[in-house]
Amino acid sequence: MPVKIRLQRHGKKGKPFYWIVAADVRSKRDGKYLEKIGTYNPNTNPATIDLDVDGAVNWLQNGAQPTDTAKAILSYKGAMLKNHLVGGVRKGALTEEQADAKFQAWLDEKAGKVANKVDGLAKAKADAKSKALEAEVKVNEDRAAAAKEIEEEAIKAEADAKAAAAAANAEPVEEKGPESIDDAQNAASEEA
Repeated sequence: MPVKIRLQRHGKKGKPFYWIVAADVRSKRDGKYLEKIGTYNPNTNPATIDLDVDGAVNWLQNGAQPTDTAKAILSYKGAMLKNHLVGGVRKGALTEEQADAKFQAWLDEKAGKVANKVDGLAKAKADAKSKALEAEVKVNEDRAAAAKEIEEEAIKAEADAKAAAAAANAEPVEEKGPESIDDAQNAASEEA
């Protein structure tokens, strides 16, 4: 029975979550499997991968063929390297201790790279947040300056209007005319 190490999709629409399984080639993608080896969550950054490395190496030693994506995941977690080292031990090129030391050194280096990536992502997020805050502060300062300028223009226009009204009241232009209606009637009767 040919066996593949492949991904089995779970999760909801738009939020995939995968199980890494060893399954018969003839079974459906999400169907019956022989053993669940781990999980893969691509929704996080960096992607979360939980893998039983020894179980994966056992299946690889027994002839299971990983799919392309599963092979990339196995390589990322070190299962392919461990399979290679186990083959070297079996052939006598390495001792068990040398293979374990090489694998542990590789794991430490990989953990350092992942930690650097996480730190880089956190720093980039903090930088983006600080830039957004600076831009918001600048927009608020510009808005406050524009409002103050408009307020000063309104105060100046009001002062100009008061000055014009005061100038108009200081020199009133009046026509000489009758003081009241009775005076007008008297003046009209005197003319007649």
